[in-house]
This record gives sequence, structure tokens and C-alpha cells, in this order.
Amino acid sequence: MTSPDPTVVARLRAAGCVFAEDEAVLLEAAAQTPAERDGLVARRVAGEPLEQVLGWAEFCGQRFVVEPGVFVPRRRTQLLVDAAVAVGGPGAVVLDLCCGVGAVGAAVATALGGVELHAADVDPAAVRCARRNLAGLGAVYEGDLFDPLPVALAGRVDLLVVNAPYVPTAAIALMPPEARDHEARAALDGGADGLVVHRRVAAGARRWLAPGGTLLIETSRRQAPGTQALVAGAGLAARVLTDDELDGTAVVGRLG
Repeated sequence: MTSPDPTVVARLRAAGCVFAEDEAVLLEAAAQTPAERDGLVARRVAGEPLEQVLGWAEFCGQRFVVEPGVFVPRRRTQLLVDAAVAVGGPGAVVLDLCCGVGAVGAAVATALGGVELHAADVDPAAVRCARRNLAGLGAVYEGDLFDPLPVALAGRVDLLVVNAPYVPTAAIALMPPEARDHEARAALDGGADGLVVHRRVAAGARRWLAPGGTLLIETSRRQAPGTQALVAGAGLAARVLTDDELDGTAVVGRLG
């Protein structure tokens, strides 16, 4: 591997990039000319997430198109994928709600094989990315939660995977600048207690789940008891999953 330009590494390190050398390699590989490289480095130094600068993010061993301003897939969300794969199987009907760029749905579909995949998000830019990332894999709808879904999907979903916003509004100011300044607010803001969107997901899940279907929703350790209570209150058998290595937390609810 060619060593990155030390001046690029120095600029990135001065901007606070912990993995400056690795990032320099990626940025240099993404550029066709020195001028283009300098432009990419300038965007990164200004605080834009690396994935948005590169135009892609890696998740579960796959690369996904990421446009400026959209939510970047997090490593911790692999817990949702692992949990869905553990309870699903080939031929499952999968709904990736609040899909962002479609990474979770694509990873589940790839792992299980032969699924019927649907995805939805309210952010037009995220939907645009998801339609590119899920081309040939599934259908993507633009709209608020369940609203844009075809009626024929009701009562057929085996796996409902959801990465809805769960950060309390007041806590957004405490998030890293990469997130709070460069990702869609709608992908982060969970309302005053962080559970506003989770309430709506839990309330609507039963209509869309098939008998024996499973809802899997990412949350935080602090929010987990509240999310679990909402899912249980909707009539699903709910449990909390955690993964220390991934730093991930999810609530799983099964419709009996």
C-alpha cells in the first residue's frame, strides 16, 4: 500500500481525525487529481463525516452510497442485522423502516437470501440513496413511517427492522459535530424523551406484522426499558438485546 502524503495526514491530524493515516489513504484513493484530493481533504477538515466525503459507507461487509446530509450507518446497528438473521429465514418478508440509505435491509437480505424486501424513509435524500443501494433487491418508499407502504403489505411482514431516531432533543447538542451538523435532524431527533418515534412504531407494528412476525428496533441502553415497555404495551412479547463489542442495544418484540 502506498504511503499517504504526509501533509494530508498532518492536516487531518490537526483537525482531530484520530485515524488520520487511514483516512488519508481513502481520500487519496477517491480522488482523480491532486486538486480533487485537496477538495475532499478540505471537506473532511471542515468536519464533514468521512463517509459523506467519500460517497460511501461500509456496513456488514458491504459498501453503500451515502450522499451529503444523510444518516451514516453505524457499526452498532449490526446488532439489528444479526438479530434479524437469527430469527428469519429465506423467503421472509422484510420491512426496513426508517431505512436511511438501506444498509440494514440490504444486509439482512444478503444474509438470508431470497427475501421480499421493502424499505421506507421520510428523508428524500436517504430514499434516493436507498433506491440505488437496493436496486434489484427490493422496493423503497418515501414517506412518514408506515404511511407510504402498500396496503397489500399489511399483515405479511415477518421481520420489521427499525432504526428510528431515539436521541432526546436536548441531547442532540451533545452529539459529535459530524452527526449533529451534517446528518438530517429527522434521523436523530427522538423528541423530548427520545421515544416519540418509537411510540408510533410500536403502535403501528401489529397491523403490518404477520402472525409470529418480529419487530426489531434499535435503541440505547438508557432508552431500552422505555422502548421495551412500548413494544410490550403494543401486545408483543418484548426483550432487550445488547452487544458490548458492537456497543449496540435493541428491543425485539414477537407477535404471537
